[in-house]
Amino acid sequence: MSRIQTAFQKGKAFIAFVTGGDPDLETTEQLIYAMEEAGADLIEIGIPFSDPIAEGAVIQEANERALSSGCTTDTLFDLIAKVRQKVKVPLVFLTYINPIYTYGKDRFMSKCKESGIDGIIIPDLPYEEKDELEPDCLRYGIDLITLIAPTSNERIKMIAKDAKGFIYCVSSLGVTGVRSEINTDVDSMISLVREVTTTPCAVGFGISTPDQAAKFAKASDGAIVGSAIVKIIAQHGKDSLSYVSDYVKAMKEAVRNA
Repeated sequence: MSRIQTAFQKGKAFIAFVTGGDPDLETTEQLIYAMEEAGADLIEIGIPFSDPIAEGAVIQEANERALSSGCTTDTLFDLIAKVRQKVKVPLVFLTYINPIYTYGKDRFMSKCKESGIDGIIIPDLPYEEKDELEPDCLRYGIDLITLIAPTSNERIKMIAKDAKGFIYCVSSLGVTGVRSEINTDVDSMISLVREVTTTPCAVGFGISTPDQAAKFAKASDGAIVGSAIVKIIAQHGKDSLSYVSDYVKAMKEAVRNA
């Protein structure tokens, strides 16, 4: 059983996101340790990129801070290899097509395997184009995480039936960012998913409060939070560890009781 499968065997999962290298690699390393200790069941690490089209202002600015601090794909791979020696939860990269092609598909997946990455999320890779990368992912045992959105409609079943690892259910249209209200009919989306697969389904985009996390975890297998954590890091920088840890503990508690 893969680390991602194991993460969902223990109940509702809380998935935390950070941008690699924000504000620097040393802080990212300590944040990963702190989030696992605080209860995060899976950790997403964004590879900083100059054109993160799925991201709102909060994560765009985190990308800029990380790139300004000198974070590169290679230094991030080195960091992952280091933290993998201590961290047991699944680690998943969030990135875009361009950085992978620039790095080289085979070389990128090989480094994912070598460093201990379990899966990869690529928001700008349409389902219909997944064959561009899926064979490389399969060759190295990396789960290509499927995204479904409120606009996927009749494509939801088609997309979900081939899912690997877990399904990223996008709760809101638009880019990432904290939202005061989320009114998407996630229950209907997940009901369609359940008709074709038992692959776990976690909800993300816009979630920032324990109440929101509990609401969407109740309807699914877990909740994903990115921008709210990145906002804490933006506010406190290198001193953000305890603030992020307290936040993750509260969110994990909400998800656990959903």
